[in-house]
Amino acid sequence: MAEFENNQQTTTNSKSTTNNMTSSSLFNRSLTIHSTPVTKPYLQSTSGFFNSFESMKGKVKKLRSLFESPKPPKPNPNELQIQATKKLQSVKSMGPEYNRLPALGFINDSRIRLPGTEDRIVVYLTSLRGIRRTYEDCYAVRMIFRGFRVWIDERDISMDSAYKKELQSVLGEKNVSLPQVFIRGNHVGGAEVIKQMFETGEMARVLDGFPRRLAGFVCAGCGDVRFVPCGNCSGSRKLFDEDEGVLKRCLECNENGLIRCPDCCS
Repeated sequence: MAEFENNQQTTTNSKSTTNNMTSSSLFNRSLTIHSTPVTKPYLQSTSGFFNSFESMKGKVKKLRSLFESPKPPKPNPNELQIQATKKLQSVKSMGPEYNRLPALGFINDSRIRLPGTEDRIVVYLTSLRGIRRTYEDCYAVRMIFRGFRVWIDERDISMDSAYKKELQSVLGEKNVSLPQVFIRGNHVGGAEVIKQMFETGEMARVLDGFPRRLAGFVCAGCGDVRFVPCGNCSGSRKLFDEDEGVLKRCLECNENGLIRCPDCCS
């Protein structure tokens, strides 16, 4: 019994001692102010990651310096101005094959002419996107003329192969590039010539005198596609001959069963 009381007293003393130490540590300012800082492991890992990243950037720069050519020096502003002036120079200085005439303003020296088109602008082009550069050139030329709101006779060789044969016979070449532009029956050239004329302001003088279309005008017959299905065979390219009882080829449409729109291509 005496031993049990001694053990209980010892336990009570130890608890009181522990409570005193805890309370003293809580209210001891020296311990709270001057306590040793605890380093957090995730901060160390983050700093190590950035250090390795910076070293990797340095290695990449060294490799780039080995394989890349040195950057060219920045051009002088005066040189840029001279280049812009040369780009916007008159079309007269584009080359010996082009001359400027008062009647047209700009034609080819080869005197290539398209008969029966003295009162219009004819553009041979394609609406297919098989060759991206060709399609972009054709689209750019169309947009230049549409910006002036003039009517153009678009001859799409992808819609009618007869246009391709016609252009080959006029130019005298089997392989022709697109687009090709004729103004008042005279051959002007391709996309590069039209773009140069537009940039220098020559195109506005050449198109002076052509009738202008209303802004936003769209042909009600074809939607500016220039072709409609053949009314004789309904686009099937076949006709039934009742006398002979056989199918025959329609002679009024092209190989696609289309005819030119009578409203805008007459």
